[in-house]
Amino acid sequence: MKSLRSHRIDVLYADDHLVAVNKPAGVTTAHDAARPDEPDLYALLEARFGRLWLVHRLDRNTSGVIVFARNEVAHRALSEQFEGRDVTKIYHALLVGNPAWTERTADAPLLVDGDRRHRTVVDAVRGKPSVTHFRVLQRLKRYVLVEAMPETGRTHQIRVHAALLGHPIAADDLYGDGKPIFLSQLKRDYRANSAEEIPLIGRTALHARRLKLTHPVTGEPLDLLAPYTKDFNAVVRQLEKLV
Repeated sequence: MKSLRSHRIDVLYADDHLVAVNKPAGVTTAHDAARPDEPDLYALLEARFGRLWLVHRLDRNTSGVIVFARNEVAHRALSEQFEGRDVTKIYHALLVGNPAWTERTADAPLLVDGDRRHRTVVDAVRGKPSVTHFRVLQRLKRYVLVEAMPETGRTHQIRVHAALLGHPIAADDLYGDGKPIFLSQLKRDYRANSAEEIPLIGRTALHARRLKLTHPVTGEPLDLLAPYTKDFNAVVRQLEKLV
């Protein structure tokens, strides 16, 4: 099994009760039966920290801050915070296009695994209440960098709500066009050095930027910030140069 070092998993916070890391894209949070040969974050971290308890999840291609409990007491307390919506979750995402709004709230009930592609869909009858607040941070060439704050925690919630607003997340293969962002698409005079150009970002451009919660044992506030991963940082920096 690959190590934390080989996967470049940065530890953001760790003590006897919890561990928070900056999850890389392309790694599942826990074991995925559909990918039995792939290492998962849970197993990688247990190899270093010992037994862990799963508190919440991030999609395979979503990067950013994620928390695991290190004992049953911490697990119970953290789970209650997430279930009670006492945790502030802040994501950054690149959306396709240039929305007319600066701030917008998507309030649409969502049904998980609602179609043949196993996507989450808007369903007014069977869906569960789901709310996401969006705020524009930067308007960039062909894209916009936004902050997304979900009140609820439905599977793929931010991705579905962004698409519902008419501006899907860049490179999202389920709710958008799935097309990677290449520098050659942005700069007319750019010529790749190799026959096969490497995309600036080739996965869903969504990053779990920040978690604000209460320490499960001490009661102290924790503000966990995950720096952009290499690909997310690269595409944002390149887009900024073109504004």
